[in-house]
Amino acid sequence: MVALYGTPGTGALGMLGEQDVDGAIARAAELAAEYQEYSEQPVIPAFEIISTVATAAPGPTGDYSTPVDPGRLRAWVEAAGEADTYVVLDLQPGTADFLSQARMFEDLLARPHVGLALDPEWRLRPGQRHMRQVGQVSAAEVNDVTAWLAELVAEHRLPEKLVILHQFQVRMIPDRQDVQPRAGLVLMVHADGHGTPGQKLQTWRALKKDLPAGMRLGWKNFVDEDHPTFTPEQTMTMVTPQPWFVSYQ
Repeated sequence: MVALYGTPGTGALGMLGEQDVDGAIARAAELAAEYQEYSEQPVIPAFEIISTVATAAPGPTGDYSTPVDPGRLRAWVEAAGEADTYVVLDLQPGTADFLSQARMFEDLLARPHVGLALDPEWRLRPGQRHMRQVGQVSAAEVNDVTAWLAELVAEHRLPEKLVILHQFQVRMIPDRQDVQPRAGLVLMVHADGHGTPGQKLQTWRALKKDLPAGMRLGWKNFVDEDHPTFTPEQTMTMVTPQPWFVSYQ
């Protein structure tokens, strides 16, 4: 999969919001096509939509996290489904827990083309604030989410659903070895650090070390923060093993 990352209505959080939904669908398809010659498997266009956005202030929920307008989110999910574009709902929970936020989107997650991403960078512990500290999540909390989501998949007889765990520091998921596999889910660690090629590949090597069995790997290309941004060819030939999911922010 090759995905545009961001949230509808603003380009400040990534490429996805730089255009309307029809423009984003076309852009994701164009990016996916650029990767096809480097992949033996079909390359699927995708969206990774930030669905709860980390905030500097407590916000309406008091959790330093604000949900995207449900109507806008639903419209993007439906349009993507009609265009054979996979959707991943990304959670930045602040002081809330991931399961509580995931349940907010149960109706969308019950659709066959919608997966889930947990971003520990924005999972605050007591006394922490966004951009001051990097958050973290325990394997137990991840397991609570995946147990619930696996039940949803079984209940609705859905195809396998992607679950992304964002990580650019080992301590973001300190007991990652205890994350449990789940029937009906495909778990993936997404290396979303930015910087020079050397820095990014060093992060990649650290994250793939002791990767739990069956867990896949994803990669993020930052169009502004990387120096320089990897081309599709570089992404698929310099990064080993070849990433299974590539996102653009």
